[in-house]
Amino acid sequence: MNTQYTITELAREFDVTPRAIRFYEDQGLLSPSREGSSGLRRVYSGRDRTRLKLTLRGKRLGFTLSEIRDLLDVYESPTDTVPQLHAFLATVARHREVLERQLEDLNATLEDLAQYETQARSLLDKSTREAKPA
Repeated sequence: MNTQYTITELAREFDVTPRAIRFYEDQGLLSPSREGSSGLRRVYSGRDRTRLKLTLRGKRLGFTLSEIRDLLDVYESPTDTVPQLHAFLATVARHREVLERQLEDLNATLEDLAQYETQARSLLDKSTREAKPA
């Protein structure tokens, strides 16, 4: 079965704008065929729909478009799945390292903020006590 989709149908299904879909096309993630006398009407295949779905999933996981493109290209190669899995695991490991560093930075920042908040409240309490008439 050769299912085809319009940009509007895909945008509605995945709750994205047609502009976002065109952007993914410009980035080489999607490659619709063209129809109509001037070739302006984009027609997306089931393959494009799957690639869009995986692209959006990758974005939710925080992968860059370059990482997503590489993963999609590896999965479409007609080779065995072992290299695909190694590529996927390497990308996941790199991404996990970045997120763990960001988490460490966020935790350090939260600790700093808690200390500043405690100091500010202490100063405020001291100022309030000193300002009260005896």
